Amino acid sequence: MAELMDRNEFRLALENAIKGKSANKAPFSVAWASGKLSRAHLARWAENHYHYVGPFADYLGYLYARFPDHLTEAKDFLLANMYEEEIGGDRHTDLLIRFAEACGTTRERVVDPDNMSPTTRGLQGWCYTVAMREDPIVAVAALVVGLESQVPSIYRKQTPTLREQYKFTDEEVEFFDLHIVSDEIHGERGYQIVLEHANTPELQQRCLKICEIGAQMRLLYTTALYYDYVADELPLEELDLVAA
Repeated sequence: MAELMDRNEFRLALENAIKGKSANKAPFSVAWASGKLSRAHLARWAENHYHYVGPFADYLGYLYARFPDHLTEAKDFLLANMYEEEIGGDRHTDLLIRFAEACGTTRERVVDPDNMSPTTRGLQGWCYTVAMREDPIVAVAALVVGLESQVPSIYRKQTPTLREQYKFTDEEVEFFDLHIVSDEIHGERGYQIVLEHANTPELQQRCLKICEIGAQMRLLYTTALYYDYVADELPLEELDLVAA
């Protein structure tokens, strides 16, 4: 039977649950970071990504409603995260649509759910299910640690290429710059909530498992983008997947 881990041991275990399953390893991400995608490929990414991250405040809203009242600081974090997504400056989805339009697609195509792949629907549905049904601490582990905390490492590899090779302007890539900073803060706060409140061996193990699943879900989603939109034009052998 598993024993209760101390904070340092548990933190390392959470990081290891994600390690090796980062979306950076997906062929779509590798092609993006190496500048081998077209703007049309990036447009398809934006059309899908909108339906994954667009409802993020909704996921957190369902979770907020179920969070125990005495965990005030954790609830405040969820509320602040929702505020940043929707009204704390530029709406994040508007920044994503701005990038999408720079790639050659339209707002109408981006918001149309018929333009997302089945795998994207699966990831979106999983996020809703976790937010509505899982233990709140386990849900934070899934949505914030397993998914959101990955974002800075992914975008740090992709954003320089957007500027240097694809020649997007600073305004067009603001979505990425913003999330490199904000999601690093959010991810760390999510870690601290899980480390503090997953206070039984059973709860720790559930958090570890769902972090692993969350990382797998994002990796599968990103991998599907390659096979759905890129594979016919860019074979795997032209990508250096080992170095990713």
